[in-house]
Amino acid sequence: MNGSDVSILLQALPYIRHHARATFVIKCGGEIARDPEALEHLATDVALCSHIGIRLVLVHGGGPQATELSRKLGREPEIIQGRRVTDDVSLEVTKMVFAGQINIDMLGALRRQGLRAVGLSGVDAGIVDAVRRPETDVEDPVTGETRRVDFGHVGDIRAVDTRLLCKLLEEGYLPVVSSLGGDDEGHIYNINADTVAARIAIEMKADKLIVLTNAPGLLEDPADPASRVSHVSARRCDELLRSGTIQGGMVPKIRTLVEAVRGGVARAHILDGKAPHSLLVELFTKEGTGTMVTTRDEEKRYLDE
Repeated sequence: MNGSDVSILLQALPYIRHHARATFVIKCGGEIARDPEALEHLATDVALCSHIGIRLVLVHGGGPQATELSRKLGREPEIIQGRRVTDDVSLEVTKMVFAGQINIDMLGALRRQGLRAVGLSGVDAGIVDAVRRPETDVEDPVTGETRRVDFGHVGDIRAVDTRLLCKLLEEGYLPVVSSLGGDDEGHIYNINADTVAARIAIEMKADKLIVLTNAPGLLEDPADPASRVSHVSARRCDELLRSGTIQGGMVPKIRTLVEAVRGGVARAHILDGKAPHSLLVELFTKEGTGTMVTTRDEEKRYLDE
């Protein structure tokens, strides 16, 4: 080990001390779970975090995989405003992919790292209580016309029960939760994974919500990766959303992070989960690799550290 390696370890030390026994909720996008190398890097990062005492809950969706299977079955998926219209056949695809293929693949990668991971969905023990989304008026982005859309078996969260997750954490297990929910009548719903992760993080009073996606974070100039904003307040996010500076798929993700920190999560992050070991860089270096969202007071405390 040379001096540079020691310097990296020393830089990480205060973060390791600060994060010990903290609770993090990490949301992993389907684009990461389908990439064997990215998934292996994530499992390694998660293992290091777990072995130094961080309590972790992983939440995942699987949109790309669901789309791929739907097309193999001869059905072109319908996506409206970033939400998958989930008819009867699409729901079966979602259940197979989310609670089956992706969940099992993640468990396998985590087990290779010596972790005791437990595969769940939001249906287990009523973790995610949901209601079917009502028909909604949406505007066509091309024609500007408004039409009524039935999203089918898409759910909106009514409540989250984290007692099972807390019990598993207390016993040293790592819950891996797919983004399905249900109701007391036994109906199953497809729910946005970012939303599930945020609501779980709020309910658990997590120290961090971390959203791993295929974007480097919030960029001042979407065309320039070097313009990444390393930290930003929730109030500033509101301003950027109103001005249209934040666009496209980043809009709902930033809104989710803002909701989380205003709901009591200390800090929320978004970063490129396909970049090798981006999670460790974000957590254990001052520069980080993504964007951290905080309340204004929390941001000031961070800057003073």
